[in-house]
Amino acid sequence: MNNHDIDYKIEGQEMQFVEIELDSSETVIAEAGSFMMMEDGITMETIFGDGAEQGGVMGKLFSAGKRMLTGESLFMTAFTNEGGGKRHVSFASPYPGKIIPLDLSLYSGRMICQKDAFLCAAKGVSVGIAFQKRLGAGFFGGEGFIMQKLEGDGMAFVHAGGMVKELTLAPGETLKVDTGCLVAMTRDVDYDITFVRGIKTALFGGEGLFFASLRGPGKVLVQSLPFSRLASRVFSAMPGNPAGRSKDEGSLGGGIWNLFNGD
Repeated sequence: MNNHDIDYKIEGQEMQFVEIELDSSETVIAEAGSFMMMEDGITMETIFGDGAEQGGVMGKLFSAGKRMLTGESLFMTAFTNEGGGKRHVSFASPYPGKIIPLDLSLYSGRMICQKDAFLCAAKGVSVGIAFQKRLGAGFFGGEGFIMQKLEGDGMAFVHAGGMVKELTLAPGETLKVDTGCLVAMTRDVDYDITFVRGIKTALFGGEGLFFASLRGPGKVLVQSLPFSRLASRVFSAMPGNPAGRSKDEGSLGGGIWNLFNGD
């Protein structure tokens, strides 16, 4: 891999931003809408696809098409230090939570994450798609059939809601997680969706119809506040909401909504 070697500093507590330090000619790529501020000498360029080296026009089209499948824009923004000396550019988190730095060289060069978690990365990191192997995980997994795949040996930054915990699963060890609370996992983790046992629990338990079953070995990142949960609380508090709660809350209603909406 030919990733740019960037330095960084994460600022803040609940609403964080990451400040990237770029040496001359170094570049960082970011999702549209994550930019916060930058110093003079840094130029912005809209790029087609994920910014990684591609094989001609068809390679770039394929890269952009993969991003469309994850619900992202066809384009990303590249920030390059074209001056002398060090320059800084910052990117902000979209809602309360934590920005997680991932040195992909420590994760065998690949991390699988939820489709809206990626924030920015050193140029050379490939942002692709990871299809779930099981149909059940795709249709009922909360994050949909497709997740994002970050590949390379450089730094990447993802965002998660609330607090974040990293867990290491031993071979054969299983962890059951709310589907919306899964942030990222290493390539060796086996991911499946399990139906909640018991009709009373499924209908009235308030925790949804499905949860994610993760089997080791590997590392898993879990968040305490999925955006869908935050949005449901905001929606339920809005004036004029006759139900007093959102369609994404609750067990049966939430499960059916997730089935058709992919949240």
